[in-house]
Amino acid sequence: MKLKICGISDIDILKYACELGVDFVGFIMANASPRKISNDFLDSLENFNFMETSPVFVFVNPTVDEVKKITAKIKNPILQFHGDEEEIFCQQFNQPFWKTIRVKNSQSLEAINDFPSADALLLETFSDDAYGGTGKVFDWSLLENIKLQSKFILAGGINIKNLNDAISLNPWCIDVNSGVESSLALKDKTLMDQIIKSFNNG
Repeated sequence: MKLKICGISDIDILKYACELGVDFVGFIMANASPRKISNDFLDSLENFNFMETSPVFVFVNPTVDEVKKITAKIKNPILQFHGDEEEIFCQQFNQPFWKTIRVKNSQSLEAINDFPSADALLLETFSDDAYGGTGKVFDWSLLENIKLQSKFILAGGINIKNLNDAISLNPWCIDVNSGVESSLALKDKTLMDQIIKSFNNG
């Protein structure tokens, strides 16, 4: 099982995550997010040593040029599409991509079938007023009839208190964002340590 820490916007936190051996680090590109990375931070990633960690860039309904700016600057990025993008849009960049399915009810999960070429599908909590980063958990019992196999990433409100429950669902990857923050958009090394230690022991 893999671990992703998303919403990183500080170079010191990024170095720490890579040193701890986190599988994926996520960078938010959406303008509406309090976790959106700055242009200076993006520039600092161009020659950054990610070691064994893979960078994931999270877009919400981007233009083609916005995505190409990343693929031109960063070596081997994973593209995560968190908005209303269709598969044909996601495919065109010839990069590994993840597609987010925002889960409101069992019907939401039917969208899984719309992205057969996605390298992974990220299951996130539906919200009327945000595309993600809500810090809320969706009803995980909706997943009982789905095999959380190689393609599924579990996201949405995962923290140290419910991490073991998330692990018990056996997704391919667990995505933690607000669960390692001491306040909005501020990642906390102590909370990261707790999550990683518990994850590795789980």
